[in-house]
Amino acid sequence: AADLSKPIDKRIYKGTQPTCHDFNHLTATAESVSLLVGFSAGQVQLIDPIKKETSKLFNEERLIDKSRVTCVKWVPGSESLFLVAHSSGNMYLYNVEHTCGTTAPHYQLLKQGESFAVHTCKSKSTRNPLLKWTVGEGALNEFAFSPDGKFLACVSQDGFLRVFNFDSVELHGTMKSYFGGLLCVCWSPDGKYIVTGGEDDLVTVWSFMDCRVIARGHGHKSWVSVVAFDPYTTSVEESDPMEFSGSDEDFQDLHFGRDRANSTQSRLSKRNSTDSRPVSVTYRFGSVGQDTQLCLWDLTEDILFPHQPLSRARTHTNVMNATSPPAGSGGTNPGSNGNSITTPGNSVPPPLPRSNSLPHSAVSNAGSKSSVMDGAIASGVSKFATLSLHDRKERHHEKDHKRNHSMGHISSKSSDKLNLVTKTKTDPAKTLGTPLCPRMEDVPLLEPLICKKIAHERLTVLIFLEDCIVTACQEGFICTWARPGKVGLLSSQNQANSPSGTVV
Repeated sequence: AADLSKPIDKRIYKGTQPTCHDFNHLTATAESVSLLVGFSAGQVQLIDPIKKETSKLFNEERLIDKSRVTCVKWVPGSESLFLVAHSSGNMYLYNVEHTCGTTAPHYQLLKQGESFAVHTCKSKSTRNPLLKWTVGEGALNEFAFSPDGKFLACVSQDGFLRVFNFDSVELHGTMKSYFGGLLCVCWSPDGKYIVTGGEDDLVTVWSFMDCRVIARGHGHKSWVSVVAFDPYTTSVEESDPMEFSGSDEDFQDLHFGRDRANSTQSRLSKRNSTDSRPVSVTYRFGSVGQDTQLCLWDLTEDILFPHQPLSRARTHTNVMNATSPPAGSGGTNPGSNGNSITTPGNSVPPPLPRSNSLPHSAVSNAGSKSSVMDGAIASGVSKFATLSLHDRKERHHEKDHKRNHSMGHISSKSSDKLNLVTKTKTDPAKTLGTPLCPRMEDVPLLEPLICKKIAHERLTVLIFLEDCIVTACQEGFICTWARPGKVGLLSSQNQANSPSGTVV
């Protein structure tokens, strides 16, 4: 194990603070690693903490941008290109081999679209920045490249997610937060979905293919600061035998939609055998926020494939609930989604029998339990989460219902105070209830598998590793958490290296 008492490199900065960083995984070796560090005054430093060679400083004189660096990342597949976002709302593309020049850069418009513009740097000799992107209004809080490196997702203080084709500099799609700014963004491992979090206390799942919101997650009590997919418990492989614990017969039963009450996988069984999509799909992602809580979420196929007859009945019922909620149930209550109601005139059987056949009926429709679990790891999560979620839901049924309605109210009332794009097309009062920002009752509402307070100060980092989860908070603690079901594996390491970390 690494000796955490002896760092390989240590630097102290005065007058400006590091705000973000990124390693170049393409060029990293045991002897050398390229690390970019962004600073609060706008500079970006390139250092090699292993070689300890003389570092390069970009935007040193702050001629390019004087505002805080909010995000810095190497361009995927490149040894020399990196992208830097600032709280000014601008992003700049740099090449480590070029200088920044001794005068402020002059720009020439390359491409323009709704709420964005891209400029090239006019200069006799090539200099940094190569490109200047202006995106939305207010700070550009974070960006993330798609797994294949072709697309770029940006979230801004104006509450918009904007997804660009990075090479052709074209806008692919947009989404609007329920209210307030969006603070964080991440891609699913296969690039099909994007999750955002922000000042509306929600996590929002956006489909890259359909360019629409497919679900929202409600579990945090304050701003969501980081969202991250867990690639180790996400199963998106088509017909991958490694994801199934049963026999080949079990696999066939799943494919043709036969019910197996004693199988975890049977929760994914109600699928049409002629469908061309994978037999089973589960995405796991996590979020941490200023409420000091870690939440784990599951995205399952009843949420992902609403075109299936079963889900279509549920979605239609949601819309009905919005106008005439039945006694004792709220259309916007987390996990309800019209489970107990049959849509008039619809020949499809209601989803309730399916839910009742599961041991986790209280939360199965929230998309938090119908997953192909990853062995002992996820079964531990499942047992722990079912107890806490069921109790919480019963106790706070009405409270959740009122809270969700108040969100829409706040959004419409305070929209004029938000720093939003002035164009009519993106007026917040006109986006609520549209595909850009559907109302709470119009999309499935997820509840977290686990929602646990793990710090005393706001959480700022969430990283999923193969055998553990790493978090960090504003107080300066970096904690390593054993994955549920892997307690024995990490207990000694936790005691030796991370005294502040305990096992979730």
